[in-house]
Amino acid sequence: MSPIGDYLKKHGFEQFEPKAVLFDMDGVLYNSMPHHAIAWQRSMALFGIHMTEADAYATEGARGIDTIRQMVIQQKGEKITLELAQEMYDEKTRQFHAMGEAPLMPGIIGLMEQIKHQGLSIGVVTGSGQRPLINRLVKDFGAFLDEQHIVTAYDVKRGKPNPDPYLMGMEKAGTQPWQTIVIENAPLGVKAGTASRAFTIAVNTGPLPDAVLTDAGADLLFAKMVDLRDQWSQLFNI
Repeated sequence: MSPIGDYLKKHGFEQFEPKAVLFDMDGVLYNSMPHHAIAWQRSMALFGIHMTEADAYATEGARGIDTIRQMVIQQKGEKITLELAQEMYDEKTRQFHAMGEAPLMPGIIGLMEQIKHQGLSIGVVTGSGQRPLINRLVKDFGAFLDEQHIVTAYDVKRGKPNPDPYLMGMEKAGTQPWQTIVIENAPLGVKAGTASRAFTIAVNTGPLPDAVLTDAGADLLFAKMVDLRDQWSQLFNI
């Protein structure tokens, strides 16, 4: 059976009728995760929290304040306030922006051009809520995207791996799960996409084993964004 056939069987849908593509941001639109990993390690060390590069990739996609509160519970056994978690996340944000802008992910513009040509809508669903990053999304992808189709950490109460961010993305796109394709690179994001019942594609742009993404429920897996770009029209001949 084809990946689409497997998807329909898994969720009990009768048809797959794509009308919208929802992208994660970091590690999908931008090759930004190396910067994020460094910023997480440096900033958390200032607050006595040990965070590794692997931790940064494993928790990618979750709301920053949720990641911080969980790390503090694990390492110090304390429940910190939202205010302190936000203060710690603000420091992480400062460290991230001090490293300059991350480049666009190779292949992403060509992929979006195909999607737009097919008449599908494009949205972004990110665990970030940083205003400079939202502004950059509109600047870099304004030919394909407007701010009304961006979901941030502040649009939902429960972040990834819960389905809420992608369900909000569908609400903004006006689509149902069987009309929606999610493109992710992180296990928490793949879990969120799968939980929303959208067709979920994983692109492994980081150091995690492929199995981490397939075990999270990805319906398709690619090694690079350029591979997805090159195969898109054959996969989705809309």
